[in-house]
Amino acid sequence: MLFYLNDCNTLINTCLYLPETEIIRVSAGSDVTLPCSLKEDVEQKRFEWMKDGLKEVFLFDRAPQPRQDPEFARRVSYFQEELRNGNASITIRDTKMADSGNYTCDFPGRQTSHIQLVVGAAVNPSVTTLRVTQDWAALQCVVRGASPQTEVEWQDGSGHNLTAQLQVFDRDGRYDIILQTTVTKTDIYRCVATQKEISHQTHAWTYVFICGRHSGLVAGVAVGAVLGTLVVVGVVLAVLRARGYRCIKGSRSNTI
Repeated sequence: MLFYLNDCNTLINTCLYLPETEIIRVSAGSDVTLPCSLKEDVEQKRFEWMKDGLKEVFLFDRAPQPRQDPEFARRVSYFQEELRNGNASITIRDTKMADSGNYTCDFPGRQTSHIQLVVGAAVNPSVTTLRVTQDWAALQCVVRGASPQTEVEWQDGSGHNLTAQLQVFDRDGRYDIILQTTVTKTDIYRCVATQKEISHQTHAWTYVFICGRHSGLVAGVAVGAVLGTLVVVGVVLAVLRARGYRCIKGSRSNTI
């Protein structure tokens, strides 16, 4: 991208080139390749990778050199067979949140590439049934240590978003998120956590049985058949109880 500056005193137009920065986003614990290349053989060249202009990530001068910041020791590799094709890329294994920052790949006097690495903590929500009555249930979803920005939503079995109360707690740039909702029908409910910056989505689910719904059905049958069918209604109730259609304190849950 070119920006043209006008010097009012000399009336000379100056062309200033600002290098573009490539942004790469990954989940913590994964491996990431930072790209860098020249259009020529670099086996006999010198190039250096730095982080934030201070930490030495990888130095190559006709061969890998031992100069390297301890936090990158034994975690950085290069593509030896690709050097002849100009490939000076490196791979950082088992990325950490602390690896986030601005990286440069420098061929002295030739070219400098700029890359911003964003390492996010992939989250896993957990769900809890706080309370169950005959007519409603209170559900809670908790996401801990979220970074970067994370969207958390409650959904019913049809995928519709539910109204919920949100609480967010900041812990030095990482966030604990609590989302509570109240439901009134028997269904499977999911808490969905989405981290768009690192292309990560996961969910936890729980099954909620609301007793009042089935009790209402049984009562309707009893009223409609009150004359001469009391015995049949009694049998229906016994079958429902035998099959587990009764009030429960809790719910079945799982995480995916």
